[in-house]
Amino acid sequence: MRRSMLGRLAVAACSLSLLTAFAPAGGDGGGASGGPGSGTSYKKVGYFTQWGVYGRDFQVRDLEANGSAGKLTHINYAFGNVSADGRCFTGNVPGEADAWADYARPLDAADSVDGVADTVDQPLAGNFNQLRELKAKHPGLKVLISLGGWSWSTHFSDAALTPASRKAFVASCIDLYIKGDLPQDGTRGGAGAAAGVFDGIDLDWEWPGSAGDTDTTYRPEDKRNFTALVKEFRTQLDAYARSQKRRTKYELTAFVPTAPAKIDAGFDVRRIMRDLDFVNLQGYDFHVSGEPRTAQQSALYARGDFSVHGTVEAWKRRGAPAHKLVVGMPFYGQGWTGVSGGGDGMGQPAAGPAPATWAAGYEDYKALKKLAESGAYQVHRDRRGGHAWLFDGTTLWTYDDPWVLRAKADYVREHRLGGAMFWSLDADTADGELMTAVDRGLRGS
Repeated sequence: MRRSMLGRLAVAACSLSLLTAFAPAGGDGGGASGGPGSGTSYKKVGYFTQWGVYGRDFQVRDLEANGSAGKLTHINYAFGNVSADGRCFTGNVPGEADAWADYARPLDAADSVDGVADTVDQPLAGNFNQLRELKAKHPGLKVLISLGGWSWSTHFSDAALTPASRKAFVASCIDLYIKGDLPQDGTRGGAGAAAGVFDGIDLDWEWPGSAGDTDTTYRPEDKRNFTALVKEFRTQLDAYARSQKRRTKYELTAFVPTAPAKIDAGFDVRRIMRDLDFVNLQGYDFHVSGEPRTAQQSALYARGDFSVHGTVEAWKRRGAPAHKLVVGMPFYGQGWTGVSGGGDGMGQPAAGPAPATWAAGYEDYKALKKLAESGAYQVHRDRRGGHAWLFDGTTLWTYDDPWVLRAKADYVREHRLGGAMFWSLDADTADGELMTAVDRGLRGS
């Protein structure tokens, strides 16, 4: 994947005709002092990608170096996979699991959060150990394992199919990630090796009841089974917390879609929200670079189109409490090249995805910022719609810059929502520019 993102809303874009008209820019009242409490109580959830430690060379330590660690409330580790027999698993299986990155890879002192090199005989190394060290520096920070994603939701439907399969699936995830019972990999792993690293589980099933990646199974009964799966996770997590005399419960969250058709196909909103601590709303990939025309990918408001406001309202209308809705915000852009038709480039025919660093049509914010500063591209902002794009006459990138993210943070406060989520932390600048913009916005400073 990028492992989760490239296909995410090519599917949703096909459902545009099902979308109801959304309100134009403006608030529903609530005031800037709204929200779940003081500015520090908002959720600030960042996804850390397992594979980012390779090509991007983005280590857990970089969250400390760029100041993000002190601003985040949650890190979602992307991703954990589900096996064909309906269990959480890890190992060294190309394209399916990477135990080397997770807990076997030794880090030297320069790449370590605590400045101490890993030794050959310690049972936990890799990203998991670095997350443990980061939590030691920031005791309020929580780390969740995110299960699934676009490419690894393949077997979710089978795992959730029956009471017995759900029970076994949940137990395997708790054993692996909450109890920390890792497979032995030389001197790494073993019973309890990762205990205390994870504070909960994030369900990123894309999508119950409707199509996701090409090999992902889905069924009409997924909606009912997802509700039961959420209940099973809540039950087992709470029982384990009690058995450990844990003072705080293990958190349970989910990543959920924008398209009303996908919400209705897979999510019994009122019931799942009883057991979920909060949900991370898809706030990006409203349009993607595989489409034949350029379009906004993450607008705050867009009448008759996908938007952040439309997503929030869709979930609220179905019974989701506002304070449990965390707005997803992109730290990347979607891009097209061969754009024709003139003007500012938005809404025009395009030849295909724009060339980029890691995947065609997908670029990190830190690279897009350089394009914006190069003088070759003009920065466009729709201040009413709350989105931005770059255009040089041929290539267009739709993305969120600090101005857009500040507007979205203000929206979260005004509408008394739960906070903000970011995909993904490795795409920010070396000084954490985007993270800082959202943090200041949520604080009202």
